[in-house]
Amino acid sequence: MGFDTPEFWLALGQIIWINIILSGDNAVVIALAARSLPPKQQKMAIMWGSGAAVVLRIVLTFVAAYLLKLPYLQIIGGLLLLWIGFQLLSGEEGEEEGETKAYGSLSAAVRTILIADLVMSLDNVIAVALAAKGNFTLLVLGLAISIPLVVFGSTLMIKLMERFPVIITLGAALIGWVAGDAISHDVALKSVFENNAYLAYGLKAGCAVFVVVVGKWLAAKASNKGHAAKAR
Repeated sequence: MGFDTPEFWLALGQIIWINIILSGDNAVVIALAARSLPPKQQKMAIMWGSGAAVVLRIVLTFVAAYLLKLPYLQIIGGLLLLWIGFQLLSGEEGEEEGETKAYGSLSAAVRTILIADLVMSLDNVIAVALAAKGNFTLLVLGLAISIPLVVFGSTLMIKLMERFPVIITLGAALIGWVAGDAISHDVALKSVFENNAYLAYGLKAGCAVFVVVVGKWLAAKASNKGHAAKAR
């Protein structure tokens, strides 16, 4: 399948479209992780995070099918996403405590983006790999083109979060939903959720609410500690 064949361009279009659809949650995670950085570092976090996430997806393409067969792996990944959701949301109110708290670490933001993308991309890359039909050039080209899409989405989300703070809460809820989805698709729980869609939706919704409640509680706790320290 060469550059001069219609099949190549059709497959490339499919990969780009798949990435547009599947990159929405990644853009939210990148925006949440980068929002506490200084403006200049926000751009760096978005670029490094987006680029590294695409490279990570390329690597995962060759091992995702195998990893998804391992029992308990997606459960662990889902629990890790819940923890990331707590951390990202708990910084929402803490940002008001002062300059030290307001500006986070660039390396920490990029690390958070990579860990979240690792968990969220395991099943997504299967769809991309199927569209590429084993053509590595097609796969890399399609994913490379998707970088600007993720960068634009992340930049837009940060601006929206600054203007409408409620989006931060909705973003954390989305991470919880994805965590529940990962857990429900684990091989060890396949027999439980496969024939019970309502139970699967209940788990996703429950994880979304859980992230918001716990994240808000951690944020309030951190805020109270900050006020108590200032009072002294």
